[in-house]
Amino acid sequence: MSETVSVLSPIKGTIIPIEDVPDPVFAKKTMGEGFGIADTPGGDVVAPISGTVVMVAKTGHAIGFKTADGMQFLVHLGIDTVELEGRPFTIDVAKGDEVTAGDKVATMDVDTIVEAGKSTTTVVIVTNTKKKLDHLDVTTGPAELGAEVAQAFPLAAEAAAPAATDVATQGNADVDTQRPANLTGFDATAWDIIDGIGGAENVRSVTHCITRVRFYLKDESKADDAHVADLDGVIDVVKAGGQYQVVIGPDVEDVYNAITAQIGGGDAPIDDGGEEREKPTTAVGWIKYGFSELIGVITGSMIPIIGLLAASGIIKGILSLLLTFDVITNTSNTFQIINAMSDAVFFFLPIFVGFTAARRLGADPIIVSIIGGVLCYPALVEMASTEGENSILGMSLNSDFFGIPLHMASYTYSIFPIIVAAWLASIVEPWLRKVIPNTVRMIFLPLAEVIIVSLAIILVLGPIVMFISTGIANLIQGLYDLSPTISGTFIGAFYQSLVIFGLHWAVIPLVAQDIASQGNSYLNAIISATMVAQGGAVLAVFLKTKLDKIKAISGPAAISAFCGVTEPAMYGVNLKYGRVFIMASIGGACGGLLTGLFNVNMWGFTGSLIGFTSFVNPDGLDFSFWGFLIASSVALGVSFVLTWFFGFKDSDVEAVREVKKVRLGRRDPVAK
Repeated sequence: MSETVSVLSPIKGTIIPIEDVPDPVFAKKTMGEGFGIADTPGGDVVAPISGTVVMVAKTGHAIGFKTADGMQFLVHLGIDTVELEGRPFTIDVAKGDEVTAGDKVATMDVDTIVEAGKSTTTVVIVTNTKKKLDHLDVTTGPAELGAEVAQAFPLAAEAAAPAATDVATQGNADVDTQRPANLTGFDATAWDIIDGIGGAENVRSVTHCITRVRFYLKDESKADDAHVADLDGVIDVVKAGGQYQVVIGPDVEDVYNAITAQIGGGDAPIDDGGEEREKPTTAVGWIKYGFSELIGVITGSMIPIIGLLAASGIIKGILSLLLTFDVITNTSNTFQIINAMSDAVFFFLPIFVGFTAARRLGADPIIVSIIGGVLCYPALVEMASTEGENSILGMSLNSDFFGIPLHMASYTYSIFPIIVAAWLASIVEPWLRKVIPNTVRMIFLPLAEVIIVSLAIILVLGPIVMFISTGIANLIQGLYDLSPTISGTFIGAFYQSLVIFGLHWAVIPLVAQDIASQGNSYLNAIISATMVAQGGAVLAVFLKTKLDKIKAISGPAAISAFCGVTEPAMYGVNLKYGRVFIMASIGGACGGLLTGLFNVNMWGFTGSLIGFTSFVNPDGLDFSFWGFLIASSVALGVSFVLTWFFGFKDSDVEAVREVKKVRLGRRDPVAK
């Protein structure tokens, strides 16, 4: 039998019960039994037990230890200190080091933590409580550095495998993983997903979009795709762009919140034991790596504001209708107020995208938002509207800085320059933290960062990025102008195939940039037709099937598609019964053809049927609106009829059977 483990206080302070730790994840014992150390003056941090260092967070805020008998302890220095990117911590050990209880392993600067508005409460957790710990006796009250404050009593060997009535058993057949019985609802779904992808230790970072939880995993081979796809609450699994995407549907935010509560983190990188992401060694590998990183940055930057863009587009459409039917005039105060509601998110895009991009890239979101404010500053906007006497690469040299001529671009309504600014800030900021003393860092770090990054964007990087992004937009528009009908047909047929792999996130910023800068987007009008087509196909399945299970999936999926979100339709039904997706794609091609033929334009971001107001021209109702109705009706009708007669029958459901890996408590094979 394993021996009782004496646990030392890793830092001086007041020992408090785990339930009193000011963080719900720790306090609810989601990560295991333990205790907290409050009122700490900081300073040296020592090993609480003797054993091996098994994890050192890159940000220095957490260190993991493992005893010879396999009991694992986590020392978490402060609450939410992962956001401080290592500034308060100096680490003296590395993964694999052997330590004796009481050995110094780090130092902790509490002043930096307090200045950042974070809690200094340190937490000691037995992370494999369910497998190894019987109970933990903690002595609360003041404790000196290295004082014995707890006794960890190991679980008896015969009790190491709880009865099936006490836990919900999950995981690979050769791995002892068990879901706590008290987890229900979204928490249970989150636990099952984490278990199925190889555990929290296999997660490098995680974010989410409208329908998917998107993981970056350290080792995708550890994930059991078939098992995860078969979980209750999961529609499907997709791997693309370096991401492991778990398709959830409308409940994605609740599941995502449950996942991050259990593993910590979010859009920023999660602790990975100090391991660096493996870099490619070939040119093709670097291209894939770069594309994966680019998609990740765009996804993380755009997802939080997609809902705002969609809502603003609807308001713009309503405003256009009010003008069209002479309810208001464009000189009235009512118009100005509603127009401000609809236009603010587009006008101030650099501020919003700056905040989200900084979070994704690890820079200070507030500082990068201020840089976005610099780019939107009224005097600079006015400066950008002037014409200079000279130009370079077609860009007017309309301003100067200390006599140096420059092109002042208009950065309102823009996306890409501020993403580049966030990237630059993520490089400059760590360097500034090293060279600026702690005593003046609070003032001089943001001062220096705003000056350096703002000038870099305004003088050099901004004009270059705007030149490239404008060139790409002009190229897409040029291809469309060559033959709107052919372009519409091609995009209509294949756009939703990009959605399958999550690669549509490379297109969405171009659409948003188009609408923000030009006020309209022909490309978005075609995309809208593809959404309607996917909805028409799944609607046919809903009305044709006699299976309650399929009706329960296809009905809500059809509504979702007509509201502009196609993933539930595609992953829940259309792709699963492959002919349905083909029929929907044919419907999308027909809708795209007519959208191009009629030169349908779109003045808002929101597509599909719910976005009908986006097709109302602010200058007055024109044929774009009627073209949208015709193209959408054809897309819906063609996909519906083809699916009804050729795309789906109930016997297809029985035919779709997948072989699963043998898992504890599960059947094999399992009908999907």
